[in-house]
Amino acid sequence: MAARAWTPNSWRDMPIRQVPDYPDAARLHAMERRIAGFPPLVFAGEARRLKAALARVADGQAFVLQGGDCAEGFADFNANIIRDTFRVLLQMAVVLTFGAAVPVVKLGRMAGQFAKPRSSDTETRDGVTLPSYRGDIINAAEFTPEARTPDPGRMEFAYLQSAGTLNLLRAFATGGYADLHQVHRWNLGFVQRSPLADRYADLAHRIDETLNFMAACGMAELREVRETDFYTSHEALLLPYEQALTRVDSTTGDWYACSAHFLWIGDRTRQPEGAHVEFLRGVRNPIGMKVGPTMDPDELVRLTEILNPANEKGRLTLISRMGADKVEAKLPALIRAVQRAGRNVVWLCDPMHGNTTTVNGYKTRRFDAILAEVRGFFDVHHAEGTWPGGVHVEMTGQEVTECLGGAHRLSEADLAANYATFCDPRLNAEQSLELAFLVAEELKARRARADAAPAQAAQ
Repeated sequence: MAARAWTPNSWRDMPIRQVPDYPDAARLHAMERRIAGFPPLVFAGEARRLKAALARVADGQAFVLQGGDCAEGFADFNANIIRDTFRVLLQMAVVLTFGAAVPVVKLGRMAGQFAKPRSSDTETRDGVTLPSYRGDIINAAEFTPEARTPDPGRMEFAYLQSAGTLNLLRAFATGGYADLHQVHRWNLGFVQRSPLADRYADLAHRIDETLNFMAACGMAELREVRETDFYTSHEALLLPYEQALTRVDSTTGDWYACSAHFLWIGDRTRQPEGAHVEFLRGVRNPIGMKVGPTMDPDELVRLTEILNPANEKGRLTLISRMGADKVEAKLPALIRAVQRAGRNVVWLCDPMHGNTTTVNGYKTRRFDAILAEVRGFFDVHHAEGTWPGGVHVEMTGQEVTECLGGAHRLSEADLAANYATFCDPRLNAEQSLELAFLVAEELKARRARADAAPAQAAQ
């Protein structure tokens, strides 16, 4: 059966979930027209370069680090906050590069991650019911009727803030801040501060030796040493905004979503006949889809066929978010179904969303559960003979106290010290880098076992 015709607004004919109820439709349409006249935030050529990098991940020749805020806030539009999150992502990427012995594709949940799905359309406090907070691009977090009323004008502010964040990220990535020698010095500082310094010292020493060797060979000024490629991503949740920033590429005639290089569909909006799947199937960006424990293997295969009909490598990334207690039971059947169907995908592990709990009134996540899900994800892929393509984490460069555990043993009593998120709990800077070192150790050990296997078989 031929696929139905796609246009940037064909999603409007499909059932939609997680949509805000704007009280003034005329104002909404006027804002959509206004944003449609703005310049694109990213360019088609950049999205194509990312797709090529993700194709290498699909072949097992690279690894993805995707990270950033659960939901960006307008109040956090600050150069230091943006710099610190970018810096921690760079630190993590360098550590993972040495652990995986492959290039790391750096993908920030930044410059557009303003909308969040909610489990309920409303929130009730002290007998008062108001619309749920859906992210700063839609409404405000304060519990008042004025703040919680969806406001189309927030889309323009989100666009302007995204443009400013992208400008800063591009400057950091190419202006010397991302120099490997600089990043390594930051990592050495972390190792000295960490209670697990002995575990990390070996990897830090190997990085140091490699950089010294490169300098001795005259490679210190290579572009790959001094600069980096950094891409942006967010959940494509607010479709009026996404459509308004969709453009035709002048060189190919293809449609691209120009709000970010990479967009994904959430676990709540992945219906095969739904509006979000309809919108993303037609843009040519690399795209992702969250895959939770309720996903049916046959439906997953069907979704891969809808979203990537040409079976193009690098086009579709599946982001597993099972929970530490479910990943080894639920993920294998999904991987096998995709493999049997011959579908080309990248697999990432989101160890955050399936491991959320509430402690003393605070939503939180335990570091041990996060690490356990990553290990389970690796174990399943090893058993299935497939490539664990990367990790997708909610994190910040700030020293927040939102997730329990880690080397510094953040406790339940510590949660109130600096609990700053309006939505989901994030790893702080120290926990994020600790996770990278632990994942690097896992990758290094698995690579050593893989290298030893042929020699053992020959004996």
